[in-house]
Amino acid sequence: MTDDASVAGEPDTRALDDLLDDIYRAQERVTQAEIYRQAVAAELPPDLLARIDALPEGEYAVDEASDLLGGSIA
Repeated sequence: MTDDASVAGEPDTRALDDLLDDIYRAQERVTQAEIYRQAVAAELPPDLLARIDALPEGEYAVDEASDLLGGSIA
């Protein structure tokens, strides 16, 4: 097994976690639109973009966004 492979049965959340780390580095809350804009710019996979697009409009703390999107950041 390589470092690029996810644990069997577990989704690979590294791209999402990295994105959220970058977005929330200097901010406590971020809008759904900003998360989506940054995700598109980072060329995240279509399934992650769809999850972000499905978030209700509003502001999210990093733990809220991670929980709703299936990330592993707490």
